[in-house]
Amino acid sequence: MNTSLSWVKAYVPELDVTAQEYTDAMTLTGTKVEGFEKLDADLDKIVVGQIEKIEKHPDADKLVICQVNVGTETVQIVTGATNVFEGAKVPVVLDGGRVAGGHEPGQRVAGGIKIKKGKLRGVPSYGMMCSIEELGSTRDMYPEAPENGIYIFHDDVQVGADAVEVLGLHDVVFEYEITSNRVDCYSVVGIAREAAATFNKEFKPPVVTETGNNEDVNDYVKVSVENTNLCSRYCARVVKNIKIGPSPEWMQRRLASVGIRPINNLVDITNYVMEEYGQPMHAYDLDTLAGHQIVVKNAAEGEKFTTLDGQERTMDQDVLMICDGEKAVGIAGIMGGENSMITDDVTTMLFEAACFDGVNIRKSSKRVGLRTDASGKFEKGLDPNNAMDALNRACQLVEEMGAGEVVGGAVDVYSKKKEPVRVPFDAAKINRMLGTDISEEEMIGYFKKIDLGYDAETKEVIAPTFRHDLFRIADLAEEVARFYGYDNIPTTLPDGEATTGKLTFKLRIEQVARDIAEFCGFSQGMSYSFESPKVFDKLRLPEDSQLRKTVDIMNPLGEDYSVMRTTSLNGMLTSLATNYNRRNKNVRLYELGNVYLPKSLPLTELPEERMQFTLGMYGDGDFFTMKGVVEEFFEKIGMHEKEKYDPDAGKTYLHPGRQANIIYDGKVVGYLGEIHPEVADAYGIGERAYVAVIDMPEILPYATFDRKYTGIAKYPAVTRDISMVVPKKILVGQIEEVIEKNGGAHLESYKLFDLYEGAQIKAGFKSVAYSIVFRAKDKTLEEAEITAAMNKILKGLEDLGIELRKYSDCSRK
Repeated sequence: MNTSLSWVKAYVPELDVTAQEYTDAMTLTGTKVEGFEKLDADLDKIVVGQIEKIEKHPDADKLVICQVNVGTETVQIVTGATNVFEGAKVPVVLDGGRVAGGHEPGQRVAGGIKIKKGKLRGVPSYGMMCSIEELGSTRDMYPEAPENGIYIFHDDVQVGADAVEVLGLHDVVFEYEITSNRVDCYSVVGIAREAAATFNKEFKPPVVTETGNNEDVNDYVKVSVENTNLCSRYCARVVKNIKIGPSPEWMQRRLASVGIRPINNLVDITNYVMEEYGQPMHAYDLDTLAGHQIVVKNAAEGEKFTTLDGQERTMDQDVLMICDGEKAVGIAGIMGGENSMITDDVTTMLFEAACFDGVNIRKSSKRVGLRTDASGKFEKGLDPNNAMDALNRACQLVEEMGAGEVVGGAVDVYSKKKEPVRVPFDAAKINRMLGTDISEEEMIGYFKKIDLGYDAETKEVIAPTFRHDLFRIADLAEEVARFYGYDNIPTTLPDGEATTGKLTFKLRIEQVARDIAEFCGFSQGMSYSFESPKVFDKLRLPEDSQLRKTVDIMNPLGEDYSVMRTTSLNGMLTSLATNYNRRNKNVRLYELGNVYLPKSLPLTELPEERMQFTLGMYGDGDFFTMKGVVEEFFEKIGMHEKEKYDPDAGKTYLHPGRQANIIYDGKVVGYLGEIHPEVADAYGIGERAYVAVIDMPEILPYATFDRKYTGIAKYPAVTRDISMVVPKKILVGQIEEVIEKNGGAHLESYKLFDLYEGAQIKAGFKSVAYSIVFRAKDKTLEEAEITAAMNKILKGLEDLGIELRKYSDCSRK
């Protein structure tokens, strides 16, 4: 955003500061000035001169000798310019003066070029007549300047006057870095309001007078808005009897100062109001609008449209279009159409000022590959209440400049009026936040300077709709701080109670997972959440697997990163394979990362993100090593109940005989197993690899950090050892279920201490031995009580087809 100081002064007449003072003060009050450029830099001793007499140079055919009246004297200047004539008023740099650059546009010289009197081919010359380029500007900014030659002033310019002043170059252009939440400062009026508040001067916004004849604009045009979500307000007025011509010099100079090339009165008015009010406008030739209608609606999918720059562009159904009764005539908020452009033959014109959805404009601009000054403002989110003011200002300028006759009335389609935001005000709280002692009256005074209202009854600050950044008391505190002066705020210690920070319960569980994994020799790894759909084939997933239903990325880096992962295995196996191929032995890795499970396809809501604790290893260790890590983790997070393992997990990427679902309290909370040989081969892992995946949301309800103290046992324990011949199909987990179920209230613990398969055991069976411990908390157990419990256990084991080999009575402990 750029503004000239003279334009700002038009609304803050009492402002009298240097460029550096302005820069420093505005930056301290929150309107950051990136830099400034003095338009009159390196211009010195340049006045308006009038050529009184021209003679040929005696020794040069291409030079002439001019006698130039510079007000105080007549000086002789030799020039080679071909466009000079007697009576012409021109800029003259006197002996000892400076110009900014050479003849080429933008050819400025640091420090300028000093002009000295001298002789040209033997004839004395006491100065130089200047082109617009030598004055540091261009023909884009001064279109009346000749392409090659001396700049010629109008006849009404006073001889001897300051030529730099006449050209409007005694000015400074400031460049601002405006934050996206201060949309009001993307206008000269907004900057001027901030400048008035900063320097404590009166702010005088443009006075817009009523315009229009006795006719009714509704007799000229009809407007309908089909998509009010994307167009909250659409205002239109009609101007007839158009007279196209140059805009006045003051408007041209203001536009030129901010880098906008003057074109003609109508175009300049729309550009001027856009810069002044921050409200983009567009003009249509009303006679080209079919049915004299405006319809705001979405484009058809694949619709072709040719914009003002002559380029044909393809629309989609999300792009908002401005249409007439038959066709599209503009892309809303971006650019008008070639079919409705203003030409020199226009007689009746429709002025448009609207408010479009900023997000839609930004996306549409990107989709159609077209970004304009208008779209740059719309995409930040404009104030709909500003649209009609800007439109009336444009019509006022039309009448003042005699550019046409404004038709009475205006069309205003405003679906839902935006109301000011009311923010609770508490001066004491603001002082606590800032560490200041500012009175309530002083704070309210700051608010009034920037047009914030105050309701004394409800103690609320009323933020106007052009302030999109004021919603809470912290925002009000910022306003107070910037006008009180950040440099005036004393250094104070923070005020408040000291509290002990801690992790949330979920993060504590994740930290335990990291600790356990690292204590067990695992190193943390991190893998991408983006994956290729080809990984599902590498993992041998069935075609109908739910894990193949993925969230597709709209703008992927490539096919290998085109979907959000639904399983964490690919990242883990890829990392293990990388280590294996680099000949690293005994690798153990873990990862805590999310998988993304869509609730439905196509997406209608955000996918479910589930944290997975994934462990992977190869080298030293086996299935039971991985199982021990999982059990250690469960124990540390307070899951003391016995977990179970279901070997019928059905994971196609795991070895069919070495996999299991992990079950806790009847719910599957994860799985573990050996990687299927085909999957290992697909990833290039040349030895057995093992993984375990724990679904963290499933275990959170069971986890606890509460610990209960149990006193030291007072009474002795009784141990019984049993050795059994067990069918191989029976798992030790089933045996332990029987022991737990039938062991009774005095069962304290049990432990598997022997597992044997060999020639001494009959085929299809294995030998299993357990040590079972009983203890009572309140007495010494009787033999009969122990025998009764053991008989129940043995009976349960017999029901499973288990034969007792040996049953021994161990000593009491």
